[in-house]
This record gives sequence, C-alpha cells and structure tokens, in this order.
Amino acid sequence: MTPSTSSGKPMPVKARAAQPPRVAHAPPTPMPNEDRYQVPALQRGLQLLAQFTRDERQLTGADMARRLALPRASVFRLLQTLEQLGFVERVGDSAQYKLGMAVLRLGFEYLASMEMTEHGRPIIDDLASATGLSAHLVVRDGREVVFVAKAVGRSFMFNSIQIGARLPAHATVLGRILLADLTGDGLRALYQDVALDSFTAQTPTTLAALEQAVADDARRGYGISEGGFESAISTIAAPVFDDHQRVSAAVSVTVPAPRVDAQLLDDLVAQVRAAAQRLSQCISHLPPVGSSTAHLSYKHKA
Repeated sequence: MTPSTSSGKPMPVKARAAQPPRVAHAPPTPMPNEDRYQVPALQRGLQLLAQFTRDERQLTGADMARRLALPRASVFRLLQTLEQLGFVERVGDSAQYKLGMAVLRLGFEYLASMEMTEHGRPIIDDLASATGLSAHLVVRDGREVVFVAKAVGRSFMFNSIQIGARLPAHATVLGRILLADLTGDGLRALYQDVALDSFTAQTPTTLAALEQAVADDARRGYGISEGGFESAISTIAAPVFDDHQRVSAAVSVTVPAPRVDAQLLDDLVAQVRAAAQRLSQCISHLPPVGSSTAHLSYKHKA
C-alpha cells in the first residue's frame, strides 16, 4: 500500500541507493613482508651505512639526510650512535663521516665464515692428505687467533682442537703470521699496556721481541714453531692474502713432535706455502703459482 499525506496525495518515496551484493570474504591472509616486525630506527641506521661505497667513501650527515629524505636531527642522532659503536668514524674535524672498523669486522667475519672456509676447507683437506698431518685454517681477531677450519691427519694425537678455538696471537707462529698485516705502529697500539704472557721459553714477552719475530717470519714468507707454544708440538704456517695483498688468514700443519725432522722440513714448508697460495688465488684472483707475478713471500709493514 502506497503511503499518502493528510490531503490524500501520495507521499513521494525517496529512492534507496543501490546496494552492492553482499559477498562473504575470507579473513585476510597476512603478507609475508608485513612491516609490523620491522624496526624503523634499525632500518634507517643500516640505510645510512649502505650510502657509503668505494666511490663515495666519505659523506656528511646532510648528504645522507637529503638522500634518504630524513630529518637532519634524526640522521645526526643515528650517526652518533653508529660512531659510538664503531660503525662510522668522523673524518678529522670535518663534517664528513666514513665507515668504521666495526663494519670491517663484520665483513671479515662473514668472509671467514663463508668464502674463506668454503674455499679453504678442500685445500686443507688436500694438505692433510698429502702430508698425513692435521691441517688448519686460522684467522685473527684482535690479539687472538681463531680456528675456522681443520682437516684431520693420520695421527689422532692432536685432533682435539675445535673450530672456533682461540689461542693468543703473540705466543703462536699462527699469530705471528697474521700479525704481519699490521704496521709497526698498529702492532704497538694493539699491545699497548698489555702483558705478553709466557707459555714456553720461546714466547716473546716484550713488544720488541714480538715485533722481531713477526718481521722474521714475514721476511721468510712462512713461520715454524718447534715446541714454541706446547712443548710436544711443532707447527708450520704460511700466510693467505686477499685481493689487496693483505694477510687475511694462515694455513698450517701440526707436527706431533717437539722438532720437525730435518729431512721432511723443506717438503712440508713447500706444501704448506703452496696450499696458502692456492687459497690466496681463490679469494683474491692472484695469478697461478709459477707465473711471473705470483708471490709466495710477503713484507712486514714497517
């Protein structure tokens, strides 16, 4: 029945807007890249670090604020935090920043855990098979050496050392090989006000003695320790170079004796150096051993 007014005229009927058909919807499926788990401040800090490249090694806070469309005050707070943690450094008294040593450490640890061990493991496996001795791949972390890969030799007497084990760099031939990457000033700064603990009569206990031992091994291009850290163990080690000719690791074999048989010494040294050279080629694209530009020795920085 149509509604009407008091005069009897029909009332106008307001048209109802068309309603879309109702459709049952399933609950929304969470997207795999949801932002709710992201930390904006951390994201911005990492974006700041990513602005530095080999072509742009130094940037100002204003540069980064402009590129990332961030308030300058926010950028400067982030830079201050990163600077305190060692990820960036201020360039002198200028307004510019550069990447700090903490970034290098992260990169180095990644290299040690990925590329270095990936390429190094089959090489030290071959070295252990050829010599019958346990072989190791070692890197330096500050004043310690860290074992990142090992291959078991025929003797099980000295196979207890584990991946990740640490030894004092100053007291081992492995450390002396790796410390050659430092300048004299760098070595002195690393051991400033640090006591050099003695483990055997051969341990350098003064900075001058350590510098001399590092320099001697650097001139030879390899190092030998006969009972130098543990009286019943000898070690032969050689350096591994990166693409900037910096010492980034050491390859070694462990001889289960206080001295190395003189008749075997030259052959063992040659095999350890060859293994280190192979690994250097893998991580730095050096020319093959025997080419006119291949290097088996290195120079300690004055």
